[in-house]
Amino acid sequence: MKKFAKIIAIVLVLAMVAAFAACGKKKDDSKFAIGLIGPLTGAAATYGQAAKNGAELAVKQINEQAEKDGTIQIDFRAEDDAHDPEKSVSAYNTLKDWGMQALVGPVTTNPAKAVAAKANEDKIFCLTPSASSADVTKDNDVMYQVCFSDPNQGKESAKYIAENYKDKNVGVIYENDDPYSKGIYDAFKAELAAQGGKLVYEGSFTEDTSTDFKAQVNAAKEKAVDVLFLPIYYTPASVILNQSNEISFKPVFFGVDGMDGILDVQGFDTKLAEGVLLLTPFNAWSDESKDFVDAYKAAYDGAIPNQFAADAYDAVYIIYNLMRSISFDNGETAGKASASDVCAKMQEAMKTYTYTGLTGKDMKWDAEGAVNKLPVVYVIKDSKYQLPNA
Repeated sequence: MKKFAKIIAIVLVLAMVAAFAACGKKKDDSKFAIGLIGPLTGAAATYGQAAKNGAELAVKQINEQAEKDGTIQIDFRAEDDAHDPEKSVSAYNTLKDWGMQALVGPVTTNPAKAVAAKANEDKIFCLTPSASSADVTKDNDVMYQVCFSDPNQGKESAKYIAENYKDKNVGVIYENDDPYSKGIYDAFKAELAAQGGKLVYEGSFTEDTSTDFKAQVNAAKEKAVDVLFLPIYYTPASVILNQSNEISFKPVFFGVDGMDGILDVQGFDTKLAEGVLLLTPFNAWSDESKDFVDAYKAAYDGAIPNQFAADAYDAVYIIYNLMRSISFDNGETAGKASASDVCAKMQEAMKTYTYTGLTGKDMKWDAEGAVNKLPVVYVIKDSKYQLPNA
């Protein structure tokens, strides 16, 4: 028995040593180190996994081309934050100790706000693919966004509805404890009023009540809502569409980029999404996206990439292009440059940098780190995204 216990103790010690060695492993100095933080587990894992997949695909393609060209490659590492700010800061510290020189992420808003404060102290360049709150880039100089900011989504959605559904009754259902949803809703409400729109119903919910919307859809029906705006993610949106169908309530549903992915919700009848409008920067069925979509499907068991994957893919290429465009002191290679030096040079480059990718053409960034790009509205038809007038 003692002998067995001794063996177990030795095994445990070896396991701890191995784990410590893995955690303490440093990045390859011959490569440029990019980290990613996102929810790879938990309720928001769909978004984090898609971002990780998109980023990994970009890294793979860049490294294959760099090997042919003899240029510097990328060392990539992803860490899970389970959509939790404290875990996100812990993941950030792990990546910093590893030798991260630039960060893709965090993927979601509250973790991104927490990490931005730490990254600003350390001067590490961050490019979040999908944390869209204006607060993410507020009070720091190092965080930039690939995605539309929440206020921009709200304003553009209101303009589209006011222009195309003039004098129609408009309703909204939003999540009042989610900065993403609340931020879009606030901007939408203000802009719709400025445009002379008719907001006749406002319904809300919380994360804890996001599985039953019977009260909200019945109330919207009673108010004769013609257009129902849903600044929320696709999982609760799928429940709203289903429960609206149960009471034969059929307004025009209008979503934003969080709606991207509704066609992949397990158990959801995609016929209910026919005619849904959404403002999103990425269309997996466009000619411009074909090469990316084909490569993504080949790499990830036929899965169709969503906006989160496309944003992260673009984020990696943006960082890589910036790295390639700047020079380093004393003949130092990019892979050995300090993160703070990289950050300073990338911040300067971002003042004039433009990028055309999967999620936008001629993208530019303002002094606050928000991206400027043209919003696009699509309609879901035959389980694909199409331009409304196509």
